Amino acid sequence: MRHITLITGGTRSGKSSYAERLALQLSPTPVYLATARIWDEDFRQRVELHRQRRQQHWLNLEEEKYLSRHDVGGKVVLVDCVTLWCTNFFFDLQSDTAKALEEMQQEFDRFTSQEATFIFVTNEVGMGGTSDNEVQRKFADLQGYINQYIAARADRVVLMVSGIPLTVKP
Repeated sequence: MRHITLITGGTRSGKSSYAERLALQLSPTPVYLATARIWDEDFRQRVELHRQRRQQHWLNLEEEKYLSRHDVGGKVVLVDCVTLWCTNFFFDLQSDTAKALEEMQQEFDRFTSQEATFIFVTNEVGMGGTSDNEVQRKFADLQGYINQYIAARADRVVLMVSGIPLTVKP
């Protein structure tokens, strides 16, 4: 049976650690599907810390855009994170918000058509105000649109606030 949970919140709100604990409660060997694209040394070090934290118990996969390439049927899969996934489409499509959103929606639907338990982690990038930078505004719009799309299809939505999970849906 397919089940989708979306975990959202601000920077350092506890999203990833909560999602990891949830996945490990649901399976002794969950899949961790990382969407990060390494763009500098600082980010490489952050990714390495995440990898070290997940050494045991996890099947680690890395996929920048095409999540549906991976057969996760019957598994618990944690996708961390939608924001980095969104970034990859946004920049590869030269900041074309409409095209990026369309491709992401199609890919999300292909991926989640599998019978699996999905946990998606995302950021609420638009909660901090409106940027005076056009590219940042376009990205915040795209992020908001894909978050809404996923939340509408999710069985459960959790908002993390200062490390505390607040159930938004159902």
